[in-house]
Amino acid sequence: MKHHYYKLITTWVGNRGTGTSDYKSYHRNHDIAIPGKPVLTCSSDPSFRGDTSRQNPEELLVAAISGCHMLWYLHLCSANGVVVTDYSDEATGTMEENKDGSGQFVEVTLNPKVTVQDKSMIDKANALHHEANKMCFIARSVKFPVHHKPAAIAAAIIKA
Repeated sequence: MKHHYYKLITTWVGNRGTGTSDYKSYHRNHDIAIPGKPVLTCSSDPSFRGDTSRQNPEELLVAAISGCHMLWYLHLCSANGVVVTDYSDEATGTMEENKDGSGQFVEVTLNPKVTVQDKSMIDKANALHHEANKMCFIARSVKFPVHHKPAAIAAAIIKA
């Protein structure tokens, strides 16, 4: 079995001078540095005293699932003769918060809008989302369902 390793540094940058002396005394801001890449500026979700101008871990989890799915989907389309000319996904995630403050994601829904080169490719394009979900490293790693509501359309042919 082949292994892949990932390394990053998460640094808390929210000390206002008194550390975590009380719950309201510190910012939740942190930076994620991955060697050779721009730093991600993050915080907690605004519901948990986070900075709305920074990404939060919950958003990044949904983004990771969406991005992984898209990359597998594009690979499978190229291998199956489906020519994709445009792709976007308005992904959503639902997290439940428990009485004790803990929580968990209960689902993520991907809503990929795909444009394919020809209308004969639409059925195969929609079907390949199921295969992409089976291959996506991130979706395979989570314990909640990842739903798909794909919509493929054919590119408009412009006649001169």
